[in-house]
Amino acid sequence: MKIGVSSYSFSQLMRTGKATLLEIIGKAKDMGFEVIEFVTLTPPEGETEASFAQQVKEECEKVGIEMGNYTIGADFLNNAGGNWEAEVERLKGQVDIARILGAPGIRHDATAGFPAGYPGAKGFDDALPVLIQGCRAVTEYAAEYGIKTMVENHGFFCQDSERVEKLINGVNHPNFGALIDMGNFLCVDEEPEKAVGRLMPYAFHVHAKDFYVKSGNGPNPGQGWFQTRGCNYLKGAIIGHGDVPIVQCLNIVKKAGYDGTISIEYEGMEEAEVGIAIGLENLKRYL
Repeated sequence: MKIGVSSYSFSQLMRTGKATLLEIIGKAKDMGFEVIEFVTLTPPEGETEASFAQQVKEECEKVGIEMGNYTIGADFLNNAGGNWEAEVERLKGQVDIARILGAPGIRHDATAGFPAGYPGAKGFDDALPVLIQGCRAVTEYAAEYGIKTMVENHGFFCQDSERVEKLINGVNHPNFGALIDMGNFLCVDEEPEKAVGRLMPYAFHVHAKDFYVKSGNGPNPGQGWFQTRGCNYLKGAIIGHGDVPIVQCLNIVKKAGYDGTISIEYEGMEEAEVGIAIGLENLKRYL
């Protein structure tokens, strides 16, 4: 297995102007990561997504770090006024950006759920037909270029492992699978080890993420915490410092024979470079 890092982990540095996206590529390499993956590109003034993607690719080649997944948002029920076919066309354009990057895979969301005030049935199964059509159309396009597509357990509505499994089996395409984030299952109050075990047969990519957890029966802990679907509280943590059973999840990943990349996605409150470095040290030791 290779150990990677998501550019999202460096959001703190980029948000405060301490580093640009191009600069964090070298930082990731210097820290010892083999792979770096990217979230939606925000090109600087004077650049297009395509021209900036080329710069990102060239910088990765220059510093000698492997290109990982490209991650973007999507919503087949809400974007483009609920026109899922128009959303597919937009995502095909993002697949083209992934081609320029040289990314082996692209992760996109499925939906955050039915829009407020929707008059019909609003269960996950009611959304499946549209989600299946949208995901299949995107993956068929991406497959032409050797780019795998996947959904992540993310966004609350399509986050439970059973829901993600239903969607993947509904699409039923060898080019479509799962990005499994160990920590994200807690957002819907699901036990990570059980969820990871369920989804490993569909794994294309894995994220290592840790959270602190507090019961929703207590008072709001304040800044830095957010609520799960069941109103428990989560806060981003350094890998190994929180309550996600990271070692147990890694054992499940290994037992499944996974030999791809495991990327750190850090969103804690500690200084980014410190939090990422400690997390990397711990993740290497656990593996």
